[in-house]
Amino acid sequence: MASITLFFSLLCIFSNLYHTQSSSISPLSLLLPITKDHSTLQYLTTLSYGTPLVPTNLVLDLGGPLLWLDCASSTSNSLLTIPHRSIQCLTAKSHDFYTHTWLSNILDQDQQQPCQILPQNTVTGTKAIEGTLVKDLIALQKGPTKNLIFSCSHSMLLNGLASGARGMIGLGRSRTSFTSQVFDSFQVQRKITLCLSSSSGVVSFGNIIPFDSEILRSLTFTPLVTNPSQEYFINVNSIKISGKKVSFNTPSLSLTQLSSIVPYTTMKSSIYANFESAYLKATLSMNITRVPSVSPFRLCFRSQQVGLNVPVIDFVLQSEMVKWSIYGRNSMVKVSDEVMCLGLLDGGENQRNSIVIGGYQLEDVLLQFDFDTSMVGFSSSLLMRHTSCSDFKSSSISAQSF
Repeated sequence: MASITLFFSLLCIFSNLYHTQSSSISPLSLLLPITKDHSTLQYLTTLSYGTPLVPTNLVLDLGGPLLWLDCASSTSNSLLTIPHRSIQCLTAKSHDFYTHTWLSNILDQDQQQPCQILPQNTVTGTKAIEGTLVKDLIALQKGPTKNLIFSCSHSMLLNGLASGARGMIGLGRSRTSFTSQVFDSFQVQRKITLCLSSSSGVVSFGNIIPFDSEILRSLTFTPLVTNPSQEYFINVNSIKISGKKVSFNTPSLSLTQLSSIVPYTTMKSSIYANFESAYLKATLSMNITRVPSVSPFRLCFRSQQVGLNVPVIDFVLQSEMVKWSIYGRNSMVKVSDEVMCLGLLDGGENQRNSIVIGGYQLEDVLLQFDFDTSMVGFSSSLLMRHTSCSDFKSSSISAQSF
């Protein structure tokens, strides 16, 4: 009972601190450049941390709950361990609070015992067996440094990440994600704007300086669905292929996750079977010839015949008028000079969510996540406007960032 009382007391303190910090919003826009590693299909960015500052490559996890690093080689003079009985520890553990582990142990632990946070490599699904919550100086671009919290983990957790990556940066909606900490520490507007590409892209925190105002005005918005994991979900009510609604055995497609970790959009097998059948029927009506599958893709076609003139896929959202359209530039993957394949895959029947919209389908689509309104805006493919996310050069506007 005492632990429950303590929890609510700390939660009230945190809430008061949050509202105090949010009362003064800065017009700043903080930027991080993004590159794509073509061997792993992962998206990378670079932060500098510690004293002295050391540039560190990190894998971008759009829905990740926190920032974690392999600190084994760190010689930082400013790194501080977060104690177990602290508001930062409570906040970091709040996203999986249903275990009640922190509450049941808080009064029995030594005041200065390190806060244990076990990060996860979301690429491989591996969870660390040990991890300590720490605080250190972190710099974005060439701007000021701030003390942010993150988890130090073992080097073995790096297995499966792109070569040279030393951890993962989570941009999810949890209180200790990198995004939430930037909002609170730098006092910027509670928005992130993400633009991925096959080469270079950018993520902006706060004001949206680097992006074309006409594109921003054209964004279509849909509600973000609240969920315990604090990842980004939207509701997809139906799917259309070439304007025809696909029939599914399931009554509702329901939750659809947006992910930078999954390379290509995946669907549960029960959904994909009907989707694949409908897509194949649409290609036959366009006299597009199917060729043998090329792993991991199932539906492949002759490149010279296909080009980008393929069936349009529409994810219909809150109404028939609101849809996320996937054209050939984001649906077809070139696997050779002769073959192009559909970049939407069968994720198996045990896939946690009905649909996961993966990185390839997010490329050259401008995404804006508004934390205050709990909405996400998305553009049509920028390539149809004869531009791309690689045109938003973060280095060319760094002087405006701080």
